[in-house]
Amino acid sequence: MFSESLVAEAFGALALIINFIGYRQNRVNHYRLISALGLACLSTHFFLLGAMAAGVGCSLASLRNIIALWHRSLMLVVVFVVIHLLFFAYEWWVLQHDWRIILAYASAIIFVLGSILLQRTHHIRQWFILAEGLGLAYAVSVGSVFGSIFNISNLTSISIKLYQDRANDKSRI
Repeated sequence: MFSESLVAEAFGALALIINFIGYRQNRVNHYRLISALGLACLSTHFFLLGAMAAGVGCSLASLRNIIALWHRSLMLVVVFVVIHLLFFAYEWWVLQHDWRIILAYASAIIFVLGSILLQRTHHIRQWFILAEGLGLAYAVSVGSVFGSIFNISNLTSISIKLYQDRANDKSRI
C-alpha cells in the first residue's frame, strides 16, 4: 500500500512540474499540449489514490486538450460536458460516491468551457482560477498531497502571469 501511494505521489510530482511549464506558455496551443501531458500524469496520480472523479476529469481534460489543438467548437464542448455529466451520474447514483465529487466535476466542466471556448491565454487564466480553487478543495478532501500542491502551484502561476500581463498592459499606456 505504501509503495502504491509513493508511486501515486511521484506521478503527482511529475504532473506538477509539467503543468508549471504549461501555465508559463504564452501561446495557447503550446499550453494545451504541455497541459495534456501533465493532466495525464495527474489522472494516473488520482486513479492510484482511488479518487475516481478527479482521475476521470483529468483523463478527459488531457484528451480534450489534445483534440482542442485542432478542433474547437460548441459541439465539442457539449460532448465533453455530457461525458462529464454521465460519469458524475454513474459515480453519484451507481457507485454512490459522496458529495465531494461535485467539486471535481464542477472544476472539470469549467475547464472544458474555458479551454475550448476561449482563445486568449489571459482569458483562459482568469477562467481557470475558479476551476483550480474547486480542484484544490477536492484534492485536500481526498488527501492528495501533490494534487493539492498541483492546484496551489497552478493558482500561483496563474496569479503571477495575470499580474505580469497587467503590468505589461500598464507599461504600454
